[in-house]
Amino acid sequence: MGSAPFRWMLAGFCLALTACSGGSNSGSTVGTAPPPTNPGTVDSGCSGNCGNAQSFLTEDDVRKVIAQGVAEARAQGKPATFVVVDRVGNVLAAYAMAGAPPFVRVSSGRAVTGGLEGLDVPAEFAALAKALTSVYFSSEGNAFTSRTAGQIAQEHFNPGDRTAPSGPLFGVQFSQLPCSDISARFAGSGTNAGPHRSPIGLSPDPGGIPLYKAGVPVGAVAAAGADPFYSLDDNAGDRDRNLDEYVALAATYGFAAPQDRRADRITAGGLSLRFTDVEFSDLARDPATAPAFANLTAADGALLRMPGYAEPVVLRGLALGTVESGIRPDTTDYPGLDAFVLDDGTGTNRYPPRAGTDGTAALTQNEVRTIVQEALKVAARTRAQVRKPLGSRAGETVVVVDTNGVVLALARSRDALVDAVDVTTQKARTAAFFSGTFTATDIATTGNARYLRAGVPTGNQLDLFTVAQSAPNAYVGQLRNFLGLPTAWSDGQTAYSLRTIGNLSRPFYPDGVPGTPPGPLSLPFDRWSPFQDGLELDLVYNQIANHVAFYLNQKGLALTLDGNPLVPAPTPGNPTPLADVGTNCTGIPRLPNGMTLFGGGFPIYRGNTLIGGVAASGDGTDQSDLVAFLGLHNAGSSLNTGVGNASIALRADRLVPLGARLSYVQCPQSPFLDSTAQYVCEGK
Repeated sequence: MGSAPFRWMLAGFCLALTACSGGSNSGSTVGTAPPPTNPGTVDSGCSGNCGNAQSFLTEDDVRKVIAQGVAEARAQGKPATFVVVDRVGNVLAAYAMAGAPPFVRVSSGRAVTGGLEGLDVPAEFAALAKALTSVYFSSEGNAFTSRTAGQIAQEHFNPGDRTAPSGPLFGVQFSQLPCSDISARFAGSGTNAGPHRSPIGLSPDPGGIPLYKAGVPVGAVAAAGADPFYSLDDNAGDRDRNLDEYVALAATYGFAAPQDRRADRITAGGLSLRFTDVEFSDLARDPATAPAFANLTAADGALLRMPGYAEPVVLRGLALGTVESGIRPDTTDYPGLDAFVLDDGTGTNRYPPRAGTDGTAALTQNEVRTIVQEALKVAARTRAQVRKPLGSRAGETVVVVDTNGVVLALARSRDALVDAVDVTTQKARTAAFFSGTFTATDIATTGNARYLRAGVPTGNQLDLFTVAQSAPNAYVGQLRNFLGLPTAWSDGQTAYSLRTIGNLSRPFYPDGVPGTPPGPLSLPFDRWSPFQDGLELDLVYNQIANHVAFYLNQKGLALTLDGNPLVPAPTPGNPTPLADVGTNCTGIPRLPNGMTLFGGGFPIYRGNTLIGGVAASGDGTDQSDLVAFLGLHNAGSSLNTGVGNASIALRADRLVPLGARLSYVQCPQSPFLDSTAQYVCEGK
């Protein structure tokens, strides 16, 4: 049965089950991980409380996943590179099939120059980014893939609907960056506390799929190279044949997400989400008959060393919620709130509540703790938007920072999305940074983004070429002209929320209206793509490119830049000629892990003095606005120390550029599980 198309073998079985339809929303449970309880019921039974110390991938699990993917890739005649990660992003194995392309090209298909467009990246980088995206976006209540991520991060939602506004996670692709000060790094061997960084951010490219055991996400697998491009699906109205997705899906057999948790059973804004454009019944062979990993030889492929990420071995994963995973229950600062905190892997909270570092008006430790507590209380009452079963409470991560960008506290709900650890910190810092008097000066200190392309490697040498440059400082003048405020970002007279920064960063203003000009922090649409989007990428691009160069050098390549020697290949006497990137992506101390562009973050004021930022991220963008905004408001009312949201007179929604009012906060109309209260953010 090895080479016979699996779809024909399965057809009879599907008829017997009356459940297989092939395509999205299939009711088949073939290949899915068995649910933990009541296997005959419709619901998988997990709503955030199933995970335990046994919820992890074993070494044998990882080997099985890879072997199944390899068998399908061979049947398709498209060798690929596979990466398997655990729940917090440790690389458990990277495997390249013999003949798999070593590079894939980043391309949106829009003929855009600059940014990541046209950059050739190692196939294992692409696979790792896709795997991290799918596992970081999944929970016991929702199973998302990298295809799902691409659907909700583009300029229209749904992609292809040119009259629709942008996706709810617009701009999320530039988080979890390799230079982040929040995301963890490989310790040199084995696994260690996460969440871990991604080499090129989060991915909109199909081919990353979460892995489940007993209703709990335990990791993800992704493939790259079977399809030659690292791209995205720009039309949600059709089905694609993406071979990375085919072979990755085969790898998930026996570990596939529960059907009722898949993205295609979940809606956002009234629109159905995408999971994959392939089902097990579409595969070229039955994954259950794949030869064991032990039967693979050097002629089939080999495990990969990934400098900065993994050694060429197979590892077991870590269970989320344990100290060693880096995310564990809190027992000190947030009593009675079922909160979890970020741990360094030894039992020490990385970000316990602390006082601000920015002057006499700074937040006190008690104020910081109270803001986080009140936000978590709001989250516990809030109805999740993208989580099953219906009526689940929102899982949110909450972060407070000061105006120096220092993290003053970080805590999260049980089973909150892992991507939120880094992106919520981006949100809080973005809100504080762009509301200050220092913004323009800090941006002026950054260098030009120098966009690169790579030639074809010759021997052990790779030539890099500059194709364009962009100056982040130019966006300051564009913003001032757009708003008609000649001292914006220097005078501290406007409070910018993440909603506001997002409005100003779309390729159309107003959002979703084709033919209109771009926001001042975006590129015009004819030069824009999700891989080349304006200020957000320009601030971090050089560090992403430097990290790719570091990796290629560590893999044995000498590098040149525009015809000039850049760095020699490693030798025994000089094994690390090019250092890895540090822990600041922008060169701006207040914004070390970059910025982001979707809602859920607000500046914090004491009276009219800016003293920090607060943000939330999790189960719905409007829900995150609610948790951060109302949590801060409630904390201010409880503390009575003058701490709270910006006064209405300061908020950016008093501005009406081009006749379209900017947004500041957008809360769900009737958000609570325990109350019928509506419009709960109005007047606050």
